[in-house]
Amino acid sequence: MSQQFFREVHPEADELQPILTGLFGEYAARYGDFFKKNQEIELTEWYLPPRGLFIVLERDGEIIAMGAYKPYDDVTAELKRIWTRSDLRRQGLALLILQELERRALRAGYQRVFLTTGFRQPEAVQLYIGHGYQPQFTLLEDMEVYGKPPHDGRLRFLKVIDVHSVAQAS
Repeated sequence: MSQQFFREVHPEADELQPILTGLFGEYAARYGDFFKKNQEIELTEWYLPPRGLFIVLERDGEIIAMGAYKPYDDVTAELKRIWTRSDLRRQGLALLILQELERRALRAGYQRVFLTTGFRQPEAVQLYIGHGYQPQFTLLEDMEVYGKPPHDGRLRFLKVIDVHSVAQAS
């Protein structure tokens, strides 16, 4: 029987490199160099406790999914790096990561979570909308619109978290 559990990791841990390579490889396949011109600056310390966090979901000694958060403002955590290994998709693993990040962000004192996804990630859009995230954009049939000026390609979502919303999601 498989055992599955969450584990906190350092954002620069060597064991993360294969899954991060998969994440960035998929971004490159979907977007090419689209986001290079507006690349976000990321500092490792943003993902360290007590205000940040990086977790992995492990099964039988292998990392199968990951996610992180960092401070967005004093009451809002920004979720990042939500990723499931490509051969294990459609098993609800991204949802497990999302829910665990929400629980831990709430315990860290955050009241809201914010996240972005790209305009070519309809599965992520559906995941977030289906779990109470409010889009900060208009849902359109053709999301490619958000890849053209004046847009920057990032689809923004916001969710208020509290003991009740996190408990219901469990």
